[in-house]
Amino acid sequence: MSKAWPCPGCPTGGIGLGLICPVLLQVLVYDLLFGKGLKCGGRWKVLVLKHRARLQAELARLKVRKKVSCNDDLLTPTEGSIQASQVPRYVRVNTLKTCMDDVVDYFKRQGYSYLGRATRMEELSSLSGKQFLLDPHLQELLVFPPQTDFHENRLYVAGHIILQDKASCLPAFLLNPPSGSHVIDACAAPGNKTSHMAAVLKNKGQIFAFDLDPKRLATMSTLLMRAGATCYELANQDFLAVDPSDPKYSNVTDILLDPSCSGSGMVNRLPVEESAPSPARLRALAAFQRKALGHALRFPALQRLAYSTCSVYQEENEDVVRDVLQEHGAAFRLVNVLSDWPHRGLATFPGAECCLRACPTTTLTNGFFVAVLERQQESKDQGSSSSLPAEAEVDGGVERSQHGAETGLHMPCKKRRKKRRRVK
Repeated sequence: MSKAWPCPGCPTGGIGLGLICPVLLQVLVYDLLFGKGLKCGGRWKVLVLKHRARLQAELARLKVRKKVSCNDDLLTPTEGSIQASQVPRYVRVNTLKTCMDDVVDYFKRQGYSYLGRATRMEELSSLSGKQFLLDPHLQELLVFPPQTDFHENRLYVAGHIILQDKASCLPAFLLNPPSGSHVIDACAAPGNKTSHMAAVLKNKGQIFAFDLDPKRLATMSTLLMRAGATCYELANQDFLAVDPSDPKYSNVTDILLDPSCSGSGMVNRLPVEESAPSPARLRALAAFQRKALGHALRFPALQRLAYSTCSVYQEENEDVVRDVLQEHGAAFRLVNVLSDWPHRGLATFPGAECCLRACPTTTLTNGFFVAVLERQQESKDQGSSSSLPAEAEVDGGVERSQHGAETGLHMPCKKRRKKRRRVK
């Protein structure tokens, strides 16, 4: 008989006498059926492999009884997986390569039923089968039932559509730089927001994209090429090391800042109780975010900035914006965007309701936060303009103000229209 060996947690008292330990047996069966195969050798491997066919047959019968088709569906649902199952599949039409009408026609030919533009959020949650809608807020975004898989779809492979959560589309949509603008994407990888920005610019202008991770930057380069973006310049560089006074960036009027964060809003992550960052980690992240946002506001020609995180924590969102505005409040103020958006910033300081929040239950997206800051213009009657939030929404869509002294940053809608008629 083989020598006894200890096995912590074994129900036989911690000792296996010549027989395989039940706990070890569970590990080996898991590796065989769900893992990357058995890595051990010797008689234990031979014993488990001897029963491989029977084990696989039992697994197949279990999936039939549970009415599931893949192994992951056998797992006990977590909070994150339940929320993920509620979030629709968002498909951004890449206008650098195609147009909305062509994509809609393609899906119709594939047997999908197009239901038109949604008018209420409830319509997005009621999609099923092969139905799809146009998003009520973003005109280039299509909405499909949750977990619809397009990774093998020819439009996705060719870069005609981008699989991007709606909340992640908000920063470029709200920043909305005019075609031809110079833009900085401060923490750019993996690149979906950068490709969206290129589409907003119509590939005219310049995007300076920075990221510290060379591997992520290489992946981003591939993604941007597939998307047909050409107006970008990638730099494997720390954004905080970029000199705002460098003449190269003298024409940068717009910055998209999506810094490293806790990622607590991503519904496909581990349950909140397992992945919640420590208070020290949150403090460190918030300190970096404040530093990055303050640095971004130092670019001399900057007119508009979108700050975003995929975090649900106040420390990384409202608190960061509040602290930086207190430092730069005389020069910048919050822009009130998308007034019909149902989930606003936490009321932690005056004007915080101008910020947008997102979550699976309210907006049917990942957890997200966006704040848009715009440079204030000197008032002719006073030393500085009002510190109240600026209005930036016209007729339900995002209309950004024109950069320039004559028009002003936020001229009322009627005055802008009269001025355009006079120019005619």
